[in-house]
Amino acid sequence: MENAQIFEMADRLKAAKELKKDLDAQVKAVNAEIEQLDRDLSDAMAEQKLDKFTRNGSTFYLNSRLFVSPAAGRKEELFAALKENGYGSLVTETVNANTLASFCKEQLAANEDELPSWLDHVVSTFEKVTVGVRKA
Repeated sequence: MENAQIFEMADRLKAAKELKKDLDAQVKAVNAEIEQLDRDLSDAMAEQKLDKFTRNGSTFYLNSRLFVSPAAGRKEELFAALKENGYGSLVTETVNANTLASFCKEQLAANEDELPSWLDHVVSTFEKVTVGVRKA
């Protein structure tokens, strides 16, 4: 492959990354507008005691969703309470993907680029090579 082709691909990659950055900023701004309009419209509908209405072929309706998370610093206490009261099936063990990747990198470095046998058959790994771009 000639240098001209490599430089062309590099220019296209840089342009695509810049476009993505611009689009991400636009998405962030639109999401903020959506959040504000959603709050304002739901408040106005509640004030007018409207559960739903139709406008220009779309039905707008109030929708309520409950979000729950463990109280700050009380995750283990929550897990224990769920288990003690017969809801242990709601509790699951997880391993953060980034933490697992870091651990596997450490294991590879410590074992001549080989995972220990006890770990090798229980994880799936692949390496993705990308091109970084920064100002020169």
